[in-house]
Amino acid sequence: MPAGLSSPPRREKPAEGPPAQGAAHLMLGPGKRYWKDRIIRGLLFLAAASSVVVTTGIVAILLAESMVFFRQAPLWEFLTGTNWAPRNGHFGILPLVSGTLVTTAVALAVALPVGTIIAIYLSEYAPFALREIIKPVLELLSAVPTVIYGYFALLFVTPQLQKIFPNLQTFSMLSAGIVMGIMIIPYVSSLSEDAMRAVPMLLREGAYALGANKMITSIKVVYPAALSGIGAAYILGISRAIGETMIVSIAAGTGPRLTWNPAEPAATITAYIVQVCQGDLPHGSVGYQSIFAAGLTLFLMTLGFNILGHILRKRFREAY
Repeated sequence: MPAGLSSPPRREKPAEGPPAQGAAHLMLGPGKRYWKDRIIRGLLFLAAASSVVVTTGIVAILLAESMVFFRQAPLWEFLTGTNWAPRNGHFGILPLVSGTLVTTAVALAVALPVGTIIAIYLSEYAPFALREIIKPVLELLSAVPTVIYGYFALLFVTPQLQKIFPNLQTFSMLSAGIVMGIMIIPYVSSLSEDAMRAVPMLLREGAYALGANKMITSIKVVYPAALSGIGAAYILGISRAIGETMIVSIAAGTGPRLTWNPAEPAATITAYIVQVCQGDLPHGSVGYQSIFAAGLTLFLMTLGFNILGHILRKRFREAY
């Protein structure tokens, strides 16, 4: 070989050894390759299906027990009657429905505007450090036991209201509804604030570029853009108020009365169920079976509001 020229480098044969981890994984059969993924998918499916199974079981029990009640109580009287006393042969559910709707309306009159205002402030006005303090503290309201809220309504809110309305009775739907509204404020404000913060900043910048101030941007741009999520927060608040038990049992009264005046006492569906479940009625009697019919009515009311909320969310849903 001429001087100055070097021979090409000699290629070394790679040492034989165990295959790499990825190659070993590819060498596995399809059954062994994905067995971990299949187990995880199965567990996730069971977790998702458990809610469906539980809901189906609840509905089945309510329907089965309610059928026993409706063998003795005419359905038409149940839906249109104005007197609710199953032990005396009066099966009109309207007094309990009216009490439930009135207390819920009072609660929403407190929670929806206050919760929305808080959400707008936290989303558009509050500094980051202040928001990180206010929001967790506000959410602590939902952790207070509802029995505490009930006695708060009876022993504090009612005496304060009696200073304004001297003829207000000790038990009233007004006092119970106000405290229920205070209780569900965190549900409305937290979810609404999350929906508002999900609105793209470009929409805000576009409003500012057109000369809008922060208030106009919050009300005319951010709020409509987040209406789908805000509507979900409202529906959750409605469902929470309809199903509340201890506050209305303690502060609203226990006597079924068909009235739309919030200043009067009246029983709700949940308060009646609590009253009957105290053990005064024998199992299997028409009075005892009436709690399942009342529970089915409550379930259908909540289901109706949730279906309405789903329709509204689809109607006003925005995709960015």
